[in-house]
Amino acid sequence: MRYRELGKTGLKISELGFGTIPILSGRVPVLPEYFSPDTQTAVAIMKQAFDHGCNFFDTAILEEYGDAEIKLGEFIKTVDRGRLVISDKARFYDGAQIYREVLRSAEHLGTAPDIYFVHQVDESNVDEVFAKGGALDALYDLKREGKIGFTGIASHYYNVLYRAALDERVDVLQGSGNILERGMLDRIRAEEAFRGKGFILNKVYAAGLLIGPFSPAELIGGVLEYPFSSALLGIGTFEQEEEAFGREYPVLHFSFEEVLDRLRGDFEPIGCDRCERCACPYGHEIHTTLRQFNYFCLGKEYWAINKLKMDLENTYEHCCACTDRVCMKDCTRHLYIPEEIARVQRLLNSFGK
Repeated sequence: MRYRELGKTGLKISELGFGTIPILSGRVPVLPEYFSPDTQTAVAIMKQAFDHGCNFFDTAILEEYGDAEIKLGEFIKTVDRGRLVISDKARFYDGAQIYREVLRSAEHLGTAPDIYFVHQVDESNVDEVFAKGGALDALYDLKREGKIGFTGIASHYYNVLYRAALDERVDVLQGSGNILERGMLDRIRAEEAFRGKGFILNKVYAAGLLIGPFSPAELIGGVLEYPFSSALLGIGTFEQEEEAFGREYPVLHFSFEEVLDRLRGDFEPIGCDRCERCACPYGHEIHTTLRQFNYFCLGKEYWAINKLKMDLENTYEHCCACTDRVCMKDCTRHLYIPEEIARVQRLLNSFGK
């Protein structure tokens, strides 16, 4: 296992980290049916990862990751705490609420988290998070009180992460990306403001959807060129742990066209890399809509269709009426976006029939 610097925290963490979603138990939408290990098994899987050199473990509060936080706490008891880096997170944006959740997480873990993230920060809540008395202020206070090691902001949105990169209260960022959805990673690599922050990368496997067209080794090797601190991999079985942490991976490079060509074996993908430059005057998340098309075709039909039903009709109507086409101005992939939105609309219509 190789190790990387976690920004300016002074910590070194394993290049590959353990994401705990798959070790939770219960009826949770994100949980694959064949997981749900009991506590003893989950602890043993984490211990095997630790023995392979993984020292970074990421979780979230019970309402988000079920009992994974509890199971992680049981694992922590079995090893030298000083050799671990633990991150936790909660989806609360008010300062008082996040303060309460940090204390509750510490009870479940049996230790102070090394990093605590405000989770799922987006345009609807970012001002509250960064405001005086908001969640970031609370985390900064908790850090000074010694109740957490470092502060974090987790988001799927470049603009949010860029704002966090400029804020001195933030130590660590967490964002998503993979060899298909690489646009945000390319922007982060090019932007100097991110250099002083630790960066945790998630969705390396695109929620498992890219496994099949690509092997885990290709998906991991393909992101190693980017300047993250640790890439989180969701692990739910001993076999997955062995595949992820039982070897070192060479750095690979796939051009974007090579990735699309591999996917074309099963469907014609929309060539969006989610750089998030496609600003829409009506406020629609075009990159998210295009992503759901690819996710549907990669096997996540029910989840993708439900997401599309939330806004696609309005997106399609506004896209047809729009003459400015500002969304295409900075598109790095030179997509004709109205045509792509029409493809997604046809998919939704055919599914409804």
